[in-house]
Amino acid sequence: MAQVKDSARREIKLQGAINFRDIGGYPTKDGGHVKWGKIYRSAALNNLTPDDLRELQHLSLAFVADFRGPYEVRVAPDRLPVNVTRLSLPAGSEAIGDTGYMRNMIQRMRISDSVMYDFYGDVAPFHARYEPVFEELLTLNKDSALLFHCTAGKDRTGIAAALILYALGVDEQTIMNDYAATNYYRDAENKRAIAGMMKIYGLSEAAATNMMAAREDYLRATFAAIRAKYGTVDYYLEKEMGLDKEKLRKLRSLYVE
Repeated sequence: MAQVKDSARREIKLQGAINFRDIGGYPTKDGGHVKWGKIYRSAALNNLTPDDLRELQHLSLAFVADFRGPYEVRVAPDRLPVNVTRLSLPAGSEAIGDTGYMRNMIQRMRISDSVMYDFYGDVAPFHARYEPVFEELLTLNKDSALLFHCTAGKDRTGIAAALILYALGVDEQTIMNDYAATNYYRDAENKRAIAGMMKIYGLSEAAATNMMAAREDYLRATFAAIRAKYGTVDYYLEKEMGLDKEKLRKLRSLYVE
């Protein structure tokens, strides 16, 4: 997998965060490639060390889009370098942390992994969650970079990366590979999380693994839901993300070379 082979360049190794990586370098269908050093994705940022913050300053981050809900933010607030603007985009995550929400999710995971397909196929929150990210990308200073993240850097972040890479002209299988790379970058943390869910919630190993895994069929459920409702992903990006032909050309001129 390309995103694993080039980890030395793609992964930003930090002491207090995992799954932090550059989504640049991927080839586009028109023969270009996504620019390095402009768009990053990550898991939670609440444990960043002073050295980590200095490392992030070197990335020229201007904006951090946070897809987490109020509870997640309250218990694990971002630590960010000075002069970085944080965008709170919690759409669809408002109930995360609520006891009833978690109980329902765990009960459903005991039966099947349909809860994951439902999450990935629910496009209703996507406009409020992701459209502002495209707005920022279109107006970002040419010398600056943008980071987006959630808690694990897998589901909400994975969908964001998929939509951005698709808009930039990256083919779907490469997008799937980038998404699945979370399994590589989160391997140790996933093992701890799976053991914890088995002990605390009584989930089977298979059910806990399904919840933590970045499975290609999950992300394909997102694309299937978009196509079922909008016909094509391109039309969806135009209608819901505001990417008409002019803005799409501008986006690619900024982030593809």
